[in-house]
Amino acid sequence: MAKSKKPASRSAAQSAVRKKWSGNKTAARSTARKTVKAKARTTAAKSTARKPARPKQRIAVSHHREEDFKADGLRAYAQYRDLGISAATHGLAQAHVIRLLPPCNPAEVSKLHYHDVEFQMVYVLKGWVKTYMDGQGETMMMQGSAWTQPPKIKHMILDYSDDVELLEVILPAEFKTVELKA
Repeated sequence: MAKSKKPASRSAAQSAVRKKWSGNKTAARSTARKTVKAKARTTAAKSTARKPARPKQRIAVSHHREEDFKADGLRAYAQYRDLGISAATHGLAQAHVIRLLPPCNPAEVSKLHYHDVEFQMVYVLKGWVKTYMDGQGETMMMQGSAWTQPPKIKHMILDYSDDVELLEVILPAEFKTVELKA
């Protein structure tokens, strides 16, 4: 007489079902992850492809020479020494040393304005400068002081020492300045 197979115990049957179910679930999750990752790569590739290639930046070296200070910048009461950053970065950024010419004439200097920039940072190399920035008020900046000005913040120079020199870094190199009625 042939032996009949006993039906598997209930717990063995449940274990087999769980194993089968969890295996399918893992496979489904794995496939879903691959699909999401593939879509992310495709989206990233498309967004990268849309950006025009920025020209390669080059090295800029600038050594201090008195004859490099020019009165051809934004303000008539200042001389600017271009550091070559704008040309080296193809307009991505600008950096220059600014000498504010003595004596300070508040009627000429203290005009409320803003710059349409993405980034602006100033560092005091020599002397001191008293500024006003909207939301900050008046601040005395001395040799070694640095500050950033958020895009389009209203500001002005109130006073400065006869020997003041500032390092200014701005992005982008070309920007619009808007003078306001105080």
